[in-house]
Amino acid sequence: MKYILSMLFPLSLLASGNFITPMEYSSQLYKNPRGIGCQNCHGESGEGKIVANYIHKKKERSFGGPAINKMNFNTFFMALNTRKSGMPRYFLTNKEIEALYLFVHRNDKKKSEQEAQK
Repeated sequence: MKYILSMLFPLSLLASGNFITPMEYSSQLYKNPRGIGCQNCHGESGEGKIVANYIHKKKERSFGGPAINKMNFNTFFMALNTRKSGMPRYFLTNKEIEALYLFVHRNDKKKSEQEAQK
């Protein structure tokens, strides 16, 4: 526990100061929130990803993380605070959840501007 706190403390200092932008902080948090990065199961931008294909009782199955970049904030918040099979519990603070939401929705404004130009 001490090791984790010692690693997170410098990051929290940087996040609250002017050393890194909120987007840089949210990107780092997405890539390694507590040892297992979100991108490993949810993809580089939260689009969802198949983690493994396997056979169970002679049927092909797959395991993966769902898309999280289309969720509204309340659904996203509840998903991170509800125990799910296969989803690690990160015990994120509200500010960390807000940062992760910012990261997975970073392209929303760009997409809506591109659609408006069509």
